[in-house]
Amino acid sequence: MKKINAILLILMASVVMMNTNSCKKDDANTSPVNIRLTDAPGPYNAVFIDLQGVELTGNDGKAIMLGVNAGIYNLLNFSNGYDTLIASGSLEVTTVQQIRLILGTDNSVVVNDVSYPLSTPSADQSGLKLQIHKTLEAGVLYSVLLDFDANKSIIEEGNGNYKLKPVIRTIETAISGSIKGKITPVGELAVVTAATDISYSTNVNLTGDFLLGGLPEGMYTLTITPALPLNPVSLDSIVVTTGVTTNVGTIAF
Repeated sequence: MKKINAILLILMASVVMMNTNSCKKDDANTSPVNIRLTDAPGPYNAVFIDLQGVELTGNDGKAIMLGVNAGIYNLLNFSNGYDTLIASGSLEVTTVQQIRLILGTDNSVVVNDVSYPLSTPSADQSGLKLQIHKTLEAGVLYSVLLDFDANKSIIEEGNGNYKLKPVIRTIETAISGSIKGKITPVGELAVVTAATDISYSTNVNLTGDFLLGGLPEGMYTLTITPALPLNPVSLDSIVVTTGVTTNVGTIAF
């Protein structure tokens, strides 16, 4: 069965990953979200989707409209490992309940080099709803695969008419881990760095908490460097596991 796939990369890092000697203030309440689109070959010359919006709903019931790169996408342009960013934003929830894809009316399919409009049910234009129910671990990078079934999503009605009735399943996978902890006394300024061959840094926030997210799986040396005259503290052999937030506890100065 031929399928059209869309990849949703949910970046649950509460900080931006940086190289050595760089840092960014941590915000443990938000997580960046990027949505990327790719596909596998289907039995058509082209499948054009009029994407107008992407919305996520969290466990608090609030809908978050992501910043979307609206436009017409030929799904068949993003095959064999190619993808494209279609939306991004931030979350302040612990669970994603639903993704809503908002489609326009300018959808079409090319069959045997002839273009046909894809009629789209009004309900799908106002919001094609995909149930996720994915609990998010702070600082963990997730990938959610939106799997379009082209054979079922495009219906030939006869007389040259085609209808778009997307059939999509979701597959969620964690693809990174994170490190979190706390320092005392609260109010001390400090930079936190996790290092292997590459280092990732962030700042301790006003409550003394820190979170280094989006870390590849591996063994890290964690160094907390406070303002002088306090001395840095290093923790060796901190294990980061995919899908897990490693808590190093409270570190006192």
